[in-house]
Amino acid sequence: MEVLRCAEDFASRLGRRESGSSCRFESYRAHQERLPGLPKSGNYQNFVFFVLAFLPLIAVTRLGGQPSHNMNKSSSLHADNLGEQAASRFARLALACVHKEYPNKLTHSLNSDADVAPPRKLTPAFYGCYDWHSSVHGHWLLARLARTFPNAKFTAEARAALQLSLTKENLQQEAAYMKAEGRTSFERPYGLAWLLQLAAELREWKTSDPMAAELAANLQPLELAATERLQTWLPKLGHPVRSGEHSQTAFALGLAIDYARGAGNQQFLDLMLRKTRDFYAADKDCPLAYEPSGEDFLSPCLAEADVMRRVLPKNEFAAWLRKFLPQIPNHGSADWLRPEKSTDPSDPKLAHIDGLNLSRAWMLEGIASGLPHGDPRLGALEKCGADHHSAGLAAVTGEHYEGGHWLGSFATYLTTRRGIPEP
Repeated sequence: MEVLRCAEDFASRLGRRESGSSCRFESYRAHQERLPGLPKSGNYQNFVFFVLAFLPLIAVTRLGGQPSHNMNKSSSLHADNLGEQAASRFARLALACVHKEYPNKLTHSLNSDADVAPPRKLTPAFYGCYDWHSSVHGHWLLARLARTFPNAKFTAEARAALQLSLTKENLQQEAAYMKAEGRTSFERPYGLAWLLQLAAELREWKTSDPMAAELAANLQPLELAATERLQTWLPKLGHPVRSGEHSQTAFALGLAIDYARGAGNQQFLDLMLRKTRDFYAADKDCPLAYEPSGEDFLSPCLAEADVMRRVLPKNEFAAWLRKFLPQIPNHGSADWLRPEKSTDPSDPKLAHIDGLNLSRAWMLEGIASGLPHGDPRLGALEKCGADHHSAGLAAVTGEHYEGGHWLGSFATYLTTRRGIPEP
């Protein structure tokens, strides 16, 4: 019980950014001393993992074994579609990794010996969650859920983690890193698109939260670097990238379009819309039967349809979709596209298949939202989407870090209906 008391004390103080814990631990890593409110001795990294493991037990102890349902009913987001209990589970996955430096997969171009440095020095805001883009969308997850559930028990910790990472100094260093020689293709387009999604979330949140306004302002140098990078690259890209992984253009264009509309950046939006039409308007008969490739986490066919519904009016989109995906039936069956299952969730590439179910689910919902009311394909899209929704969420367990460091973000994007227009 003393160990549990220490864990609870530590978690409580971290969430409130207070100092003076009564517990003591050994051998803190030197670079973690900048974290406010922690004791000056002890192994921080190991203890944080320990605390995070104990948090569900702490919550059950304090709630009398009952899950909390104190949702913010007035939220214009989608709290009712998610629920605080599931949101807490996804938030815990991100909180466990956004400041976990190792293991780490760097995509790093060196220009000299000076560029040999640990991840926390190279990219001090986004060094956790195994890789840069997962760290970015892990921070987006925390912002999204803290905004959606302002009174939830995880929200104080989420806010503290965001404030710790998204400082002005950290983000200036991130922008300098991105713009350095030899890094033209850094995280392009997938990580850049998620960065813009984080910027969009903070921009929407800042109207009601001073902390979000500060973080949005801090992010601006990196946000500008990301938009400039895409504006330089896309006019030169002669063909779309139709993969099912990070290089895919359709998914990134969808996030970028949503960002540009929210930011009121008309020049950037016009470029995104023009390139989307150039790439995809004439496409037909997408070979859905060839999907998935063995390591896909995005569907090339569905992602293309999901971005085109952002570009075309409903009636035009309905006609385009008939030519592009004639496989979608009119009779409401889900047999035309079944959920997949990873053969090894502990393998970082094979685990991608679990994310594929989640992204398919939100893309199917997006495609349905782009069709006119009464379209005969809606039943099949909705049934298929529901099946993928269930299969995808069932795989978000956190059992293996190979999936746990990123699947929570995909689950949050799906269940909060990010990117789906309000009816």
